[in-house]
Amino acid sequence: QVQLVESGGGLVQAGGSLRLSCAASGRTFSSYAMGWFRQAPGKESELVAAISWSGGSTYYADSVKGRVAISRDNAKNTMYLQMNSLKPEDTAVYYCARAKSRGIATIYTGDEYDYWGQGTQVTVSS
Repeated sequence: QVQLVESGGGLVQAGGSLRLSCAASGRTFSSYAMGWFRQAPGKESELVAAISWSGGSTYYADSVKGRVAISRDNAKNTMYLQMNSLKPEDTAVYYCARAKSRGIATIYTGDEYDYWGQGTQVTVSS
């Protein structure tokens, strides 16, 4: 069984930064791609960023490109999401998820992920 635990969310002013972390249990963290999703009230879930098993390939949604960086430390079983220049529209619950594959070629929808964290709230005030 895999458990994912997010941390690092909070309240920040527009223009500020946050670093989210996702700690994974189990021995298979390094074998799978990972992703960060977010869901704002009344909106559909959105894939924010994804990273391949090795960290060699990454994906960013257009809405965050240039402001966000995804990374992972397989030795620590942890994934990160560094968010800079935050905007009020970044306000959402952020979830980390483990993909069913090693690469990121097809992991753009929630169906491609099999384990999810409980989420961490990010609120950006204007």
